[in-house]
Formats: sequence, C-alpha cells, structure tokens
Amino acid sequence: MRRQPQARSTKAKSRIDDFYEIKDKVSNKPKQDEVNIQIQAARLGSKILELHQISKKYGDKIILEPFSYKFKPGERIGIIGPNGTGKSSFLKLITNQISPDTGKVVVGDTVVFGYYSQDGLYVNEDKMVIDVIRDIAEFIPLEKGFKLTAEALLERFLFPRPQQRVYVSQLSGGEKRRLYLLTVLMKNPNFLILDEPTNDLDILTLNVLQDYLMDYPGCLIIVTHDRYFMDNMVDHIFILEGEGKVKDYNGSYSEYIFEKKQKKGTVSKEVSEVVNTAEPTVSKMSYEQRKELNRLEKEIEKLEEKKADIAKKFDDRGLGHEEIIKWSAELEKIQNQLEEKEMRWMELAE
Repeated sequence: MRRQPQARSTKAKSRIDDFYEIKDKVSNKPKQDEVNIQIQAARLGSKILELHQISKKYGDKIILEPFSYKFKPGERIGIIGPNGTGKSSFLKLITNQISPDTGKVVVGDTVVFGYYSQDGLYVNEDKMVIDVIRDIAEFIPLEKGFKLTAEALLERFLFPRPQQRVYVSQLSGGEKRRLYLLTVLMKNPNFLILDEPTNDLDILTLNVLQDYLMDYPGCLIIVTHDRYFMDNMVDHIFILEGEGKVKDYNGSYSEYIFEKKQKKGTVSKEVSEVVNTAEPTVSKMSYEQRKELNRLEKEIEKLEEKKADIAKKFDDRGLGHEEIIKWSAELEKIQNQLEEKEMRWMELAE
C-alpha cells in the first residue's frame, strides 16, 4: 500500500481499511491507539556528538577526508552511498569503535548509544527470550511516569507471551535478528544508529520499528538503500560519494535521486549541443558505461510500469487474502530490483 506510484495520490478508502484489518490479523499487533506511546529516552545535554576534522584511510584507500559536524538534539540523519564508500567505517568512527587518523570525536556525557549493526548479531542461545531482554532491563521509562515492560516490548515486536518462554536456540534466523534489535532498544539509548536494518528484518518487523521510531525522541542515524524507509525516518542525508568525500544534503533520498536524474538530463543536453558545434572532447565515462547507464534507465522505467500495474490490482475489492500476499511479495521483489538498479545508476552518474 505504501509503495504505490507517486502519481497515485489517493487510494480507495475500502482498500485502506482492508489493509489495516489484514495487517492486525497477520502481525498480532495491538491497535494503533494501544501502541502510540511516548518513549522517554535519557536526557541529552547541550553537547551531543561533535566531529572535528576527522579523517581515515587504510593504506592508499581514503575512507574519509577531514570532516566536521555537530549533532543537534533530536536530529535524524540518513547515510547513503555506493557499496565500498565506507558507510560502516563512518559509523564506527563516530562511535569511537575505531580511531580517526586526524581530528577528534567528542561525545557528550549524557549520550547513550544504541547500535544495530550488520556484524553485531549475537544473542545467548541458552537463555529464554524474556530473560535475554530482562538481563538488560525490566522496563523502558515512558512519559508521565508510565513504563514499558520487557514483556510488553517483546509483544509489541511480535513475540507473544508463549514465545517469550522459548529458548533462543529454537528461534528462526529472522526472529533472532528481531530479538537482537530489541537488545539494542531495551538499553533505552538516546542516540540510535541502525546499520542496514532493512537487509535483516522482515516487513512486519519494519512496520513495527517505523511506528516505534515515529515516537523516538533521541538522535537517529540510519544507513539503508530502502528509499521509503529513509524518506519517512530522516530529516536530511549524508552522501558518501567515494574517495572520502561526504556531502551534507538538505533533503530526502528520493529528492536526491530525482535531482541527479534532472541534472543528468540537463548535462546530457548541454554536452550534445557542445559536441555538435565544437571539436570532439574526451568523456570520463566509457562507451560500455554509457550503454549500461542507458540500459539501466530503460529497465528502471519498465520496473516502474510493472509496479504501477501491480498496485492497480489492489483496487479490486474481490482480491483475496492469498492474492494479496502473492502480489505484495511480487511488489517487494520489484522494489528491491528498483533500489539495486537505482544505486548502480547513481554510481555511474557520479
């Protein structure tokens, strides 16, 4: 429902109602008025996180050129960039897991980091699910003196009470990743970092996580290729362009992609006019890369058309539950292909 084409500005109310009814049944989630609670993270002081001309390289590979930034309370930043540009290294630098070659990282006294990383998945398999969470804390404080208990948090993230008494070793891989996420959240951090959560977590868990983050009062950093997730969660983005360069872009991921496509179209027109009136010039992009760029644009256009066709199917009131599941899976598959091809397009456009 969320990933319909931008041109479709309205959706049939009956289809929206059906979506929420099915979503509640499938996920065993409480109704929205029961989950909309205000988390009370530890107070952030005036000094949060300051980066003063930090840089990093490994041998001849430059990870980060001298970079400075001061984080503000409640700031929400996304980090994007082609694979290999140092996104995970950047996160480890700002959390002091690795040391910069130059400059310094200053962390405020009140900052409590919560870091969900791709390589940090470890949960003691000899314990029951509830004990894993209780070992961290019995509850998370909420506003107005209320508390969110370990049991309630587990329920909110799709672990019903009977499953909370199951040993971790009996969980599926997806359930273990979900539990690992909860070990991060249960520490009640006021500076939360999520490194590629959309790679590891299923759609239902991501829906719950988004609900949780909507109420989250602390600072937030997200690394992901999922444009929808990024657009909903952050205020602006850091773009790692390669060779250590970081661009602070005041806009959404989708706006950045659109702007680059617009710019590429303008540049192509200007180059065409110059070529027709002047001596041939040497292009930085090879012939094969130009072919790939053009092919990607055609493939992206076809995938967008397929996505629109599938989205229209959800207007059919007679669409059954099995068909909804089938077309939702197909829609997710197409979206993943789109994100992969758009990231490659962005690499070539750079």
